Amino acid sequence: MENFIVSARKYRPQTFDTVVGQKSITNTLKNAIRSNHLAQAFLFCGPRGVGKTTCARILAKTINCQNLSENIEACDECESCKSFNRSASFNIHELDAASNNSVDDIRNLVDQVRIPPQVGKYKVYIIDEVHMLSQAAFNAFLKTLEEPPAYAKFILATTEKHKIIPTILSRCQIYDFRRITIEDITGHLVYVAQQEDVEAEQDALHVIAQKSDGALRDALSIFDQIISFSGRHITYKNVIENLNVLDYDYYFRIVEALLAHDISQTLLIINEIIDNGFDGQHFLTGFAEHLRNLLVCKDSATIELLEVGGKLKGRYGEQSRSCSVDFLIHALDVSNKCDLDYKISNHKKIHLELALIQISTYGAEGRMTKGNTPPVSVNKPKEQSKEQSSGYIKPESEKKPAEPVIVPVSKPTATAKVSKQSPVPGTISIKNKMEEPTRQNDSDEDLSNKPADEFTNEQLESAWLKMANDFLSDKNFFITLTKYKPVLKDGNQVEFTVDNKVQKEDIIERKLELLPTLRKELNNFHFQFEVLVNEQQSQNKAYFPREKFENMAKKNPALKKMKDQLNLEIE
Repeated sequence: MENFIVSARKYRPQTFDTVVGQKSITNTLKNAIRSNHLAQAFLFCGPRGVGKTTCARILAKTINCQNLSENIEACDECESCKSFNRSASFNIHELDAASNNSVDDIRNLVDQVRIPPQVGKYKVYIIDEVHMLSQAAFNAFLKTLEEPPAYAKFILATTEKHKIIPTILSRCQIYDFRRITIEDITGHLVYVAQQEDVEAEQDALHVIAQKSDGALRDALSIFDQIISFSGRHITYKNVIENLNVLDYDYYFRIVEALLAHDISQTLLIINEIIDNGFDGQHFLTGFAEHLRNLLVCKDSATIELLEVGGKLKGRYGEQSRSCSVDFLIHALDVSNKCDLDYKISNHKKIHLELALIQISTYGAEGRMTKGNTPPVSVNKPKEQSKEQSSGYIKPESEKKPAEPVIVPVSKPTATAKVSKQSPVPGTISIKNKMEEPTRQNDSDEDLSNKPADEFTNEQLESAWLKMANDFLSDKNFFITLTKYKPVLKDGNQVEFTVDNKVQKEDIIERKLELLPTLRKELNNFHFQFEVLVNEQQSQNKAYFPREKFENMAKKNPALKKMKDQLNLEIE
């Protein structure tokens, strides 16, 4: 059986023109050879799999070729080229600095440099992973690197330029290799597939290119892996299954659900993704990339930044037209924050679902969630206003069958509300369901037709305590409501005292939860209360660590001095 050669070796570039994605570097090297301006030492640096060692070998082969073409490419016919192709050249030496990183190894190299080439013009030394050399080895190499013989050329290659000492960097001509673009990798994979007689879908090769993260060697390794998995026909489905890549279709579906403010469908999709074995953070990464792609599709000037296959470009363009820029920026912001906090979350699934719900409700402005649109019962204007304000709903047995009018809601954004300006009783106007009657501002309520019975201080205290009992589960809020008693003032006005501004703001924010119960208990729908702060108590008591510290520091200034000297922080 014939030995298998991996594609990364089989299709390794042999000339400058066949190097993928590094046109500027190969052109510079060819011009240097043409004008005979070759440096004594080169440093090729960049991420893995982008062609550093390959370009070093091509450069070494080309400068020793005896019959260079007009395009400055090796002829592959002369003695030097043939010996290089057989890996038997005595003029080109490769050294792995990862396993030869001692001073003795560098001394042996320096001794070899003294011997001139027997065939060809130059002796070339390629030192791979040069950052692995020890400090002493670097120092031993300095003199030779700065003043080598005219026939000696050094090509250093590394993935970590920052680990190389500045004295070495200053003696080299530095070439920074960039990551290879997805389009370039895809094009090379198409060429390899044709040479190997493999049928491959364009979108499948595009996913391989994306997965390789700019490294052509990684892309070719993945290509071999997929062939082993699916044979001579590579499909998009086979690639995402083998590489454990989340299908683009999930992202398109979830964005559609978010745009429709469909929380239930959103949760079902994310549950399906997690059930298929995908990590939540894996989804977040892909989702943010999907949103970014939709954003760049909004402007023709940035659409070239879209790095996806041809079929997907059409889908992205179509979906981007239904998304506003504000929505996409908001969604990107929420997903980014969720990604940052995901690792420290104790309940990661709920953390992810909450982020998606926040995105889903953006811009809803009270629109009802799809699937939750029950018919709305509209009674007579007067009865409806009373029941909605008090939060009381009559049992079915008490309702008269002839009075309610059932209005089926055909759109998720609308529900029925009685129009106050309508001349005909029972006429309805469409208003958002999220704007519940109990959530309206007091100034917007029509209180003219509602009862306003008089009540005593004792009745007020009894109703207040009953209302407070509804918040027993929230211990702090319950204590706030029961520490002081409400005081009846003129008419329907009541004053309630708290200890500090934080408690006052808490009660004001939840005022619309308190009023319906009190009004129902007192049968007074004109009832209002004002929250006051006990200034004396607020000034005497410190509620937060910083306030406590400041009070202690006033009594003992040495505490503040100690805090400053030790650079302490108050949490």
